[in-house]
Amino acid sequence: MNKITTYFKESYKELADKVTWPTWPQLQQSTMIVLAATIVFTFIVLAMDFVAGNGLKFIYKQLF
Repeated sequence: MNKITTYFKESYKELADKVTWPTWPQLQQSTMIVLAATIVFTFIVLAMDFVAGNGLKFIYKQLF
């Protein structure tokens, strides 16, 4: 039981003293970068899906 208590005390001390937390503007900037990257990646996957789907439909129409 002593090891668990020590673990939690050390974890709290690390989070409170050793971790450098971002400022509010840094956090907002990082969030916007992640949001923009997610939107771009979503549209890339959407375009790839559209091209692959229509390509396969075209091939199936030619074969059958």
